[in-house]
Amino acid sequence: MKTDKNKTVLLFLVLTISSFASACQPSPDTLSTLNYGLTLAPSGIDPHLNASAELGIPLSSVYDTLVFLDPESGEFVPGLAERWEISSDGLRYTFYLRNDVRFHDGTPFNAQAVQGNLDYILDPDNHSQKAAAMLGPLNQTGILDEHTIAFVLDEPFAPLLDSLSQVYLGMASPTALNQWGASEYQFHQVGTGPYRFIEYIPNDHITLERNPDYTWGPSTYDNTIASVDRIVFHFYEDAASRAFALERREIDVMGEIPPHEADRLASSLDFSLSPVAIPGQPLQFFFNTTASPTDDLRVRQALLLAVDKKSIVLTVFGSHSPISNSPLSQAGFEKILEFPPSTHNPEGARKLLAEAGWILESQEPYRKRDGEHLVIKLIAPPWGSNSEVAQLLKAGWENIGIDVELTVAPGFGTLKELQSSSDYHAIGINFFGTDPDLLRSFYASDGFYNWTGFSDPEIDRMLDEAARASLAPDRRVELYNQVVQTIADNALVLPIRDYVNLVVAHQRIEGLKFSAQGWFPNLIDIQLSSP
Repeated sequence: MKTDKNKTVLLFLVLTISSFASACQPSPDTLSTLNYGLTLAPSGIDPHLNASAELGIPLSSVYDTLVFLDPESGEFVPGLAERWEISSDGLRYTFYLRNDVRFHDGTPFNAQAVQGNLDYILDPDNHSQKAAAMLGPLNQTGILDEHTIAFVLDEPFAPLLDSLSQVYLGMASPTALNQWGASEYQFHQVGTGPYRFIEYIPNDHITLERNPDYTWGPSTYDNTIASVDRIVFHFYEDAASRAFALERREIDVMGEIPPHEADRLASSLDFSLSPVAIPGQPLQFFFNTTASPTDDLRVRQALLLAVDKKSIVLTVFGSHSPISNSPLSQAGFEKILEFPPSTHNPEGARKLLAEAGWILESQEPYRKRDGEHLVIKLIAPPWGSNSEVAQLLKAGWENIGIDVELTVAPGFGTLKELQSSSDYHAIGINFFGTDPDLLRSFYASDGFYNWTGFSDPEIDRMLDEAARASLAPDRRVELYNQVVQTIADNALVLPIRDYVNLVVAHQRIEGLKFSAQGWFPNLIDIQLSSP
């Protein structure tokens, strides 16, 4: 009896010590769950059909792509395609696929799966907003065997490999695509990447979990398998809320932190700051060359001279953003020429306006010509501090006698409606990307985003030739440099600053790196230290 009592006491002590020890250990969830802040709640997150860059932050780790772009070398490296060949005429790409890959639902990855993805993207009933256009002049695909597929083009298309390296053309399970269709697939996404898609609650969160079977990552990843078990993405559209969310430990990582908040957090031992340069277009404003007075080159040149870029960038972005002098950011486009550095020259601007007939009479606040005020209608998008920059542009232009009417569009839809009316003189818009063909949509005469209204057959010729020069990279650079020079000569755009994403992370986050596209973290490389 005494022995049983001793055993009971001993068991009680063991359980008590064990419970105490467990209580002293960090929670498994604390060590295995990462909370990541997103700054935009997209209206849809199917990367094959929707166009938001924000969706790529989580989903670039759900999907693998046929090729990957190495951010260090700038070269394309194998992904789901082990290798590829391009025909001498640039019209045929043959991809030799890995034979050891399965989608998260068990469906085998093969040439049939690639063709199924392209059929889904190119189906006109699915209304792909971006991915379909990224395939350019793709005419057809041909399955050569189970793990070999050929892409046949109507004409050479140099940006094709770049397109195939992006999440919008990531490979999805054809089983899931067929089961859920275009309307529901975004809630049931299935890829081959290092993380599995678990849940999407619009305007609330996205949840991913580690794929334990992942063994086919590209050389751009440092790790072969993810160490963080679960990643939950939360939405913080209000910029003012982001730093507080980090400090309250609601999230561990957040991008697009306002510069003054980023500096403040970085001064703390609890956080680290990573300024990530984003390739593509700078924050910029296009001049409408089809409407008076910006149909006059002298007026456009005057507007450029009146802008103190250095002061604007320092005021709005602090020391983190380089001043832009090109329609392409220097991140990723170092071989593309910049404009001659712009000089803040208000007196030169006043002289040009006077030469154009816009006279500032005594005691009058604004210039006139033939009895009419000089009015500039300025439209700014709401993202990326465009509205703050627009306020400073307004002040600078008013300083030389221009009446500026500023409108801040509440969203992209409204921005596009305002642009469609053609009732503007300067309007802001930009996109991101890693291929200079990005310029074609903005400066070709028939470009979808040719918001300057400028038409030049020579620019059209150079942009088309550059897009076809898939086997002549040096010739592409030469052509784009000529395009940039023509844009500068005609004062078509006012570039302000190259985008830099200010990412703040808690100190327990290790290995945070980003893809060549800039916005997208390599989630597989993140590790969590003890909190």
